[in-house]
Order: sequence, then structure tokens, then C-alpha cells
Amino acid sequence: MAGEGSMFRLRCSLLGHGQDVRGLTRGLFPEGSFVSVSRDRTARLWVPDGLNRGFTEMHCMSGHSNFVSCVCIIPPSDLYPRGLIATGGNDHNICIFTVDNPAPLYVLRGHKNTVCSLSSGKFGTLLSGSWDTTAKVWLNDKCMMTLQGHTAAIWAVKILPEQGLMLTGSADKTIKLWKAGRCERTFTGHEDCVRGLAILSEMEFLSCANDASVRRWQISGECLQVYYGHTNYIYSISVFPRCKDFVTTGEDRSLRIWKQGECAQTIRLPAQSVWCCCVLDNGDIVVGASDGIIRVFTESLERTASAEEIQAFENELAQASIDPKTGDLGDINADDLPGKEHLKDPGTRDGQTRLIKDNGKVEAYQWSVSEERWIKIGDVVGSSGATQQMSGKILFEGKEYDYVFTIDVNENGPSYKLPYNITDDPWLTAYNFLQKHDLNPMFLDQVAKFIMDNTKGQTLLSTSNQFSDPFTGAGRYVPGSSSGSSTIPGADPFTGIGAYQSAAAKVENIYFPKKDAVTFDQANPTQILGKLKELNGSAAEEHKLTEDDLIILEKLLSATCNTSTETPTAQQLQTLWRAVNWPEDIVFPALDILRLSVRHPTVNENFCNEKEQVQLIILLLKFLNPKGKQANQLLALRALCNCFVNHAGQKLMMEQRDEIMTQAIEMKSGNNKNIHIALATLTLNYAVCLHKVNNVEGKAQCLSVISTIMEVVQDLEAIFRLLVALGTLISDDTNAVQLAKSLGVDSQIRKYASVSEPAKVKECCRFVLNLL
Repeated sequence: MAGEGSMFRLRCSLLGHGQDVRGLTRGLFPEGSFVSVSRDRTARLWVPDGLNRGFTEMHCMSGHSNFVSCVCIIPPSDLYPRGLIATGGNDHNICIFTVDNPAPLYVLRGHKNTVCSLSSGKFGTLLSGSWDTTAKVWLNDKCMMTLQGHTAAIWAVKILPEQGLMLTGSADKTIKLWKAGRCERTFTGHEDCVRGLAILSEMEFLSCANDASVRRWQISGECLQVYYGHTNYIYSISVFPRCKDFVTTGEDRSLRIWKQGECAQTIRLPAQSVWCCCVLDNGDIVVGASDGIIRVFTESLERTASAEEIQAFENELAQASIDPKTGDLGDINADDLPGKEHLKDPGTRDGQTRLIKDNGKVEAYQWSVSEERWIKIGDVVGSSGATQQMSGKILFEGKEYDYVFTIDVNENGPSYKLPYNITDDPWLTAYNFLQKHDLNPMFLDQVAKFIMDNTKGQTLLSTSNQFSDPFTGAGRYVPGSSSGSSTIPGADPFTGIGAYQSAAAKVENIYFPKKDAVTFDQANPTQILGKLKELNGSAAEEHKLTEDDLIILEKLLSATCNTSTETPTAQQLQTLWRAVNWPEDIVFPALDILRLSVRHPTVNENFCNEKEQVQLIILLLKFLNPKGKQANQLLALRALCNCFVNHAGQKLMMEQRDEIMTQAIEMKSGNNKNIHIALATLTLNYAVCLHKVNNVEGKAQCLSVISTIMEVVQDLEAIFRLLVALGTLISDDTNAVQLAKSLGVDSQIRKYASVSEPAKVKECCRFVLNLL
């Protein structure tokens, strides 16, 4: 680093990205360059300009179909002497670029969710971390291994200098050290999601987290030091070359420079989320933020921006709005604040903040040691007694509003400010807000409802309920208000007996948490018996059933399909057991009788009791072979679903859950929609049981299965059942909600919120998204 006592000042501000800058890395070629990536789906290579102060965009790279989240440089090789650029995105892919081509050289596919961290090592190795809870090791265009062990999203990865050693940091609050693909050690200490990692030496590394702390670790497992300074999530950490000093950025609008273990300088930015940082070879710091602007800071006087540029930056900062609810400035009581005369007293340390009240407004200032003055860092909006005390209004972007809301669209994105006056139409305000921030129009109902809920219905509009839809100009669609055919309100969405119809203004959640198992009850006993007799005629002699056996099975079928009041007998069950052990090519009618019979309490108790249970599960799992007959796969899954109808069956299914789920998930790969519906129903029935007991491991497995099946299933009935399973699992359980978020389930299901038919898919999806 440059002189010990020197301070960082603005070098330049770079415009180019259209949305948040989410990742930065220093470049190897050209010298002094760096690469940025953004939610605008692009990566950009920046090179120093001839004036020594600024940077020029050398070229813009595109290859992702969604936000770009992270970037790293792959060192030079004989084939690519200038190195390569790797970017990871929300489209689950990693794009590899050369430094002089805007299109990818190749794309790495394999992750099942957002790729949010990348690190390169020797010999062209690349390590990627993803929300799918795994890290993958790539060599050129091949995945060499998958690192599994974290229970939530992996936000940070780093390859250590010693060959074969890798680090992963996760939303499960832990860091893991891997050697040759095996987890050697788990580091615990952080109290929230680990967001960033930085290497100090072969023996030491740093981590930062949502708990607002930085930790220094030894590879052996010991935490050597904890650094505090930030007041909110820390997103990024980067080390200065050839020393142990470092920089951090976070959700408290700040970049912090740490020297010899102390926070030596705090630089505030006019953006809420400072997502990323990197240090260049000359010691300059590059930061990217939620306002889409890249800013470079330097200690070098000759590279410092002009006085006019620095003044423009300070003016931008002074006009920023600070939301007191973030807690970054502590508890604020405007009545107790001093006036502007308080700024005559010097600060005691760099970055110290001081609040004053001036003409009824609360203003925030920060002390600069190098300049020995207080610099205004923004107006505090919405604090008790701020501009509201004078006018009842809140100042935002120079205008006064009755309300300024903070809207979080999803957990990985930034917060957006939504200003609102009670004279405004909540629907039009919501529409304009979504347009301004390029957000999905499907959030319209959600945002408008949020406005109405949080303004307690205050409005100066007419009370007419004839809303105009900002998308079509016509009356807004209200579920259930159509004048179509009358239906039975509250009918079961699973059986389809009568479509669900809501009250005109409000859709009620009739979907989850589901309390009872869903079963497969449809039957045509005559056809089943006819097929059984037909196949029995061609069966090998040792499998043939006698005429008496067939009569016995006919009686069992009538007893279990409620066409007779008789109780199934032991003889009937023994005969059925012989039939279900027929060869695979003829067994399916016998499996169908088992599927229907196991719903009867007597049969359920007999086949699922402790003595017989293992045999039943072994039998049914035998048919869940991806290469087996589809009819057998379908009926085995349906039989497993029907086991849940009685206590003995539920107990058996829960005891054998791990084995059953592991085998059943293999059925996702086919394209038979009935099998997919049965698989989704099995998952739903497990969700119903898991909702009643607090089994974290079981819920985690079930959520993982739902997420995996969602990737491949197309049929909307199967999707609907998976949505109900998801809603049931996360209802009344904040841990399950966090787990689902860390798996990225919300981004997986979002598209179903705009499905027009069947309406139950859209409605159920929206209820699930509200919980997430």
C-alpha cells in the first residue's frame, strides 16, 4: 500500500452498466485493467485511459440469459496466453470468454441454480459455488467433481495456494475446507450467512458475513481475530497486494479500508448496497454498487479526481436518502438532535457519523480525518420528526411524499424505494415502480396490495371499484368475479369436483398447509379382474392362480372398494401377496389391487406392521427402477401414496423415508405425466406428515426433492401438487422458509404465478411466494 498515513479519495466514476454491479475482479491483460459484471446480463472489461485518471470500456461481453452474479480471471496458458474471463449467472451457467471477444468461448453447465461465486487455480482449474448448495471443480470445459456437504447456498469460494485445497462459505453459516474433493474441516463462528472469502497466505484467510463481522482464520481451524465496523451485511472482501490489509463493502452504504487490524477509513457511497470490491495491482480500490456505477478510489495524488469531480460526488452523497430502519445510524429521535452548530466540534475518528437537525430535517454527516471536516452523507428520510414534523411529508429524491416504502423483491436482489402519496392510484404506482426498476409485471398485485395494506386504505380516489388495468386499460381481473358457469365454492382442488371460486375481492388460501394425505382412489374392479384372469391364463405353471384364488381376490377387491361390508381375511391377503410377486411383465393388475387394498385399515395394518413392513417396501422399491415397466412404476408410486391413509402406513413411510425418497426421485427422468403426478403426490404426502412433526432433516430432504423434481416436470397438475407440498412444508416454520430460500426455490416457482389455467396453480404459487 502507499504511504501509511495517506487516505483514499475518488479517482473516477464509471457509467456503463444499466443495473447493479454485482462482481469485480482485477484483470491480467491489459495491465491495470479490471472486469465488472452486472444484473444487466453483461460483463465489461475496463482499461486505464491515457490520462492516468479514468478507465475506458474496452469491450462488453454477453452470454447469460439472466443476471450475472460473479467473475474471475483464469490465468494464462499456452493455448490462451492472455488468460480467460469466467462469469457465473442466475441462469445456472458459467460463461468463459477470451479478453478480445464479446461472445463466450464455451459455456459450463451443471449447476441447478444461480452460480454466485468463482475462483481460479493452477493448471486451468475453476471452482464455482451455487445456490444449489454444491461447489463444482472444473478443468477446461469438464466438471471434475462436485463438493457436497453444505446445507444451504454457497455464496463464496476460493482455491488456496496449496494444491488441492479449496474453501467454501455458505448460508448455513459455516466455511468448509476441502482437499481432493473431501471435506477436511468445518469452520464455525459466524452467526449468519458467509458472503465473502479472501486469501492472506498459504496458512491464513479472511471471511465476511451477514453478521457484519470479518474473521481471520488459520487453515488449522482456529479463529485468530474478529473485526467489527460495518453496521449491516458485509458482501465483499478483498486483500491488498503484498500485505495483510484489506477492504470490505456492504449494505450500510460503505467501503471500509482496514489497516493493521483497524478500520482506518470509511467511505460512504450514494447507493444502499455496495455489492463488490477488488484491489488493483497499484493499490487502487474498485467498488460496484446498486446504482449501477463503478467507482475507483486511490491514495495517489496524481490519480485523484479533479476538485470538480470530487465536489460532484459529495453533492450526490449529500442528496442521498438514508432509511433509518436499516439501523446504520442507530436509534434516531429527532427531538433530541442538536443543530448545525454541533458540526463545529471536530470528530474523533475517520468515518464517525453525526446527526443534526436543520430546519426540521435530519441530516447525516461523516468526519474525514484527512480533510479535517464533516462531509454530508445524506438526508435521513422517515425518521421521527424529520420533514414530516413540518409538513407531514417525507423527502425522497427532492420531492415530498406521504410514504416512502422499502420493497424487497427477492433475497438476492437490492431493496428498492417506492414513494407514494395518498392521492395516487396504488395500481398505477405499482405499475410505474415495476417499469422503472425493470421488474416482472407479475408482482403488480403483490406491490399494489402492499401499498394498500401499509397505507391502511387511505386514498383520495373515488370509492368506485372499477379499477383500470395499467397493462390493458380494461377493468382489472379479480379472481372468481367472472359471470361464467356457477361452481361449488371451496371444492377440493385435487379432485377437481367443482372448480374453486373465491369471493370477488379476496382469494383465500384453501391449498395449504394440507392436513390429510392425497390418495389414488379411482378404480374399475371389473377391468382389473378381467386383466388379472387374462394374464393368469398365460402365466407359467408355478405362478398360476387357481379359480378359488381368483374368487378370493375378487372378494378382497369388493371389500376394499366399499362394495361389500366384509372385512378382508388373512387368506385374501396371503393370496394377494402371492399375486404381487408375479414376474414384472404380468404383475401390474395385482399391483393395482394392492394399491386399492392398502387403503383399508385391516390391509394397511397387516402389510405395514413391524413384521411385514420391510417386505412391502422391498417389493415396491423393486418396481421403482428407471429401466422397468412404466405401468409398474406408476402403480408402485400410487401404492406408496395410499399407504399414508392409515397410522401404520404413515409410521412405515416415515421410518423408511430416506430410502423411499432416494429411490422414488429416480422416476423424475421419464416423460410420463402420470408418473410425475404420482411422484409429486408422494412428496406432498411426506410434506403433510413432516408438517406435523419438527423433523429438520426430513424437511430438508423433502425441499431438496421438490426443487429437483421442479427442474424437470412439465405437467401442471404435478407442479400444483409440488407447490402445495412446498407451502405445507414451510407453513409456520421460519427455518424451512430460510432453507427453501437458500435452495432458490422462489426463483424456480416464480414463473407459475402467471399461469392462466388452471387458476389453482397461479393462486397456490402466489401464496407460496408470499411466505418466501
